[in-house]
Amino acid sequence: MIVWSRDEWRRRMQEHAGRVAAHADAFVERRSRDAKHPVHDFLFTYYSFAPAKLKQWVPPHGVSLEITPADLAAFPWWQNGRFIEDGGLLRVDESRFMQREREFAAWVAMLCTRILGRAGRFTCYGLHEWAMVYRQTAQQVRHQGYELRLPPEELAAFVESLPVCCSHYDAFRFFTPDARPLNVLQPTLDSRPDLEQAACLHANMDLYKWSSKLWPWTGSDLIGACFELALMGRDLDMRASPYDLSSLGYEPVKIETVEGRVRYEREQRELAAKAAELRRRLLDLCASLSEIVVAHPPAHFLAESDEGALGKVQRALLEG
Repeated sequence: MIVWSRDEWRRRMQEHAGRVAAHADAFVERRSRDAKHPVHDFLFTYYSFAPAKLKQWVPPHGVSLEITPADLAAFPWWQNGRFIEDGGLLRVDESRFMQREREFAAWVAMLCTRILGRAGRFTCYGLHEWAMVYRQTAQQVRHQGYELRLPPEELAAFVESLPVCCSHYDAFRFFTPDARPLNVLQPTLDSRPDLEQAACLHANMDLYKWSSKLWPWTGSDLIGACFELALMGRDLDMRASPYDLSSLGYEPVKIETVEGRVRYEREQRELAAKAAELRRRLLDLCASLSEIVVAHPPAHFLAESDEGALGKVQRALLEG
C-alpha cells in the first residue's frame, strides 16, 4: 500500500480543483438560469458524472492518505461508506468493490488494450459533426441560435466530397438518416472494441467516461486529467464543426479547406499523444481492479457464464 503524506495529497487536491472546479461551477451556474453553452455543457450532459462529485477529490485504489480527524470532517464525502479510516490512514474500502465493477474494469482494460494496439486513422477531419447536420433544416439542428458557416447545399456538397469514416458508435448514432449510408463503417454498441481507434477524438474523450464510471477506485487525479483532455477534445470538435461560434471566442478550424484539414490533423495528433499516456494509466489501473477477489458476488453473476455476465454489465454501463 502506497501512503501519501498530508502535504502530498493536499497538493494533489489543489491541482485537481484547478483542473475542474471552474468548469463544474460554471455549468451549475448556467443550469440554475436555464442557460446553455454549446461547447462545455457536453462534458456534463453527455458524460453523466455529477459536477459536485467531479470536484470531490479521492485517492485511487492502492493508496492510503495520512489524515487527521479535522481532515475527515472537512471532506465529508470520505465518510460515505466507500472509504475506511484506520490508525490515521484513509483508503478506499476494497470490501465494497462489487462484481459488476470488477467485470466493467476488465472490459475497460480490454478496450484500452485493443485501442493501444491498433493504428490510429487520422483521416476523418472531424467530419462527424457535419454529418450530424447533413441535410437538416435550420429548425432541426442541435445548437439552435448559432448559424452554420456554410449554406445547406454547400454544406451537403462538402460532406459528399470526402470519405466519411467515423468509427465511434456514440458519434455515428447522431448522424442524420441521410448521412448514415455515407459512412464507410456502421458502428454498433457491440462492435465498439473492434472499431475504436487511437486517433478518434471521441474515443479519446471517452477516457473521462470510463475513468469516472469507476469512481472512486480510479481516483480523482486520473479522472481530472481525463476531464481536462475531454475538454480539449470538445474544444477542437466544435471549432472544426460547421457551427459559427465566433461570438463565443472560438476561431473555426475550417476543415472545408486543405489548410484547415492540415491544422485539424495536427491538433488531433497532439491530443492522441496525450490520450495514449492516459489510456495506459487507465489500463494499468483497470487491470489491477479486475484482479480483486470479490468476497460475495451477487447470485445472478454466479449463475451465468463470464461472457454473459460481462455482456450485461458492459451494456448497462455503456448505456447508463
